[in-house]
Amino acid sequence: MVKKYNNEFKVMIVELLNLGIKTKQVTEDYGLSSSMVGCWKREYKLKSGCLSKKKEISLEAQELKALKKELKNATMERDILKKAVSKQPENDVFSS
Repeated sequence: MVKKYNNEFKVMIVELLNLGIKTKQVTEDYGLSSSMVGCWKREYKLKSGCLSKKKEISLEAQELKALKKELKNATMERDILKKAVSKQPENDVFSS
């Protein structure tokens, strides 16, 4: 069975490491694996002190998502216009 640790516990462990306590000592004292503690430490550093499970989206990822949505809408509009133009008689296409 996998044991789950809450975010406050993880932050406390990382802060102990940041205070200078050796990883080996912390893992022995709390019965943790060094690889798990290392993951927590990296995650803590990447998220600037936050270990929540909420997925943070970078600005680039947000922009990419918005651009993909915009492209999808433009493609859909283009396809609608293509259908509309193809259904008109050829004489009406260029007359205006």
